[in-house]
Amino acid sequence: MSDVYPFLAVSDVDAAVVFYAQAFGAIEDGERVRAPDGPQVAVLSIAGHRLGVATEAPELGTPSPQTLGATTVRISLDVDDPDAVAARAVAAGAREMFAVADQPYGMRQGRVVDPFGHHWLIGRHL
Repeated sequence: MSDVYPFLAVSDVDAAVVFYAQAFGAIEDGERVRAPDGPQVAVLSIAGHRLGVATEAPELGTPSPQTLGATTVRISLDVDDPDAVAARAVAAGAREMFAVADQPYGMRQGRVVDPFGHHWLIGRHL
């Protein structure tokens, strides 16, 4: 195996690429794939870690959390300054689920929900 990385289903790939760049410093890695009928796939890199973003496809079993009304995955970002990263994500359009704080399980961590319904745990070990 040479790599493993998640693909997030979103309603608007263009908006997702902009949000992830503003919130987490993501950069687009390579050329975006665009189907003639509209769906897109973009691969991003956040601090050297890849993340795919693709147009949701409910008919193929990959709705976005917005369409589903829920998510089953939390994405964890381990960063040096979780307070600053969470604040940047909220400024870019995320909703704070719980504020960054020292947690009893040994993390300084909070959670935001991005505009597409994906949950991001932002923290660092204490």
